[in-house]
Amino acid sequence: MSISELINDLQTRGMRLDDPNAGHESRRGGAGPSDHKALTIDGTTVMVPVHTAPAFKSPYLVKAPDQDGSSQVTKNGEEIARIKFPGRPKFYDLKTAEGIPYNHIATLHSRNVLATTVLQTCIRYESRKKTCKFCSIGQSLAAGRTIAHKTPEQLAEVAKAAVELDGIEHMVMTTGTPASDDRGASVLVESALAIKAAVDIPIQGQCEPPADDIWHQRMFDAGIDSLGMHLEAVTPEVRADVMPGKASVPLEKYFSSFEAAVKVFGHGQVSTYILAGLGDTADAILEMSEKLCNMGVYPFVVPFVPISGTPLESLPAPKSEFMAAILKPLSEMIRNSGMKSEDIKAGCGRCGACSALSTYEKLKV
Repeated sequence: MSISELINDLQTRGMRLDDPNAGHESRRGGAGPSDHKALTIDGTTVMVPVHTAPAFKSPYLVKAPDQDGSSQVTKNGEEIARIKFPGRPKFYDLKTAEGIPYNHIATLHSRNVLATTVLQTCIRYESRKKTCKFCSIGQSLAAGRTIAHKTPEQLAEVAKAAVELDGIEHMVMTTGTPASDDRGASVLVESALAIKAAVDIPIQGQCEPPADDIWHQRMFDAGIDSLGMHLEAVTPEVRADVMPGKASVPLEKYFSSFEAAVKVFGHGQVSTYILAGLGDTADAILEMSEKLCNMGVYPFVVPFVPISGTPLESLPAPKSEFMAAILKPLSEMIRNSGMKSEDIKAGCGRCGACSALSTYEKLKV
């Protein structure tokens, strides 16, 4: 089994842990990746589900770390790999002057990415009829693990500490969607201005397509280096079923916004998250991805993870074979379009930890 195939299988099946406390704590709830744990395998750091229904039944078991810090991974009792867990970041031990723990403001994703949800509330999440059925943005807030609105000053303070203490290399700022036409772009602008004034770190902003394309230039001018506008599902019928509120922003608007954003941020610096396993066929995802690649938009396709406490918690995760049928041709499509995950300045596509896509990109063809 290649490293790409192993990562793909781990991310669809999840894994069981002999020692749940190994490495820094796993992430439950929140804006995502949720119910995962970071691990490094063969030099690649990835996020693997550990708190999901498939993970509890996974054939993969991770043993407690040995003296050298590495852990044995077995599949049905047979050793197949050794991994290491990233340690707890130093900035987690700090608090703001108001007494707010830094990790309630931003958290470590993978091994070198700082991530925050600026607004931990969302107009889509507040209505049962409009909520994205896979989303758990409100869970970490309800559990007291974060705060509803991170101020620009708080984000700048934490980002500076994370870079200086833990060598964080880039940052992701996502946000719940507010009840305004900018759809979150305004708070991203305010936040980026403060962060870039405090520390030199590449930033990806993530929001729904703003009603007015002028916000793309405003985000770029504020210091946002790359932009994510996430489709999640690619066909109208799946979007309407799984994300009825977000589907009110039509695909046509996404594509006009993608086109406008690429002109500002550049070829390969605009991306979109696609969750495979929500009901779209592999062919539909590849057809959409080809259209995106032709526009210079990076399609970051990840396996859907059924998160506990969401309406889709019982929906099975996609099979690894289904994911491979997408990721193999997609990686070639991305290469042929002149894009690479490692060329993205910041964000989910550059991190790549939630999908095996970047490892498929590096395979020789």
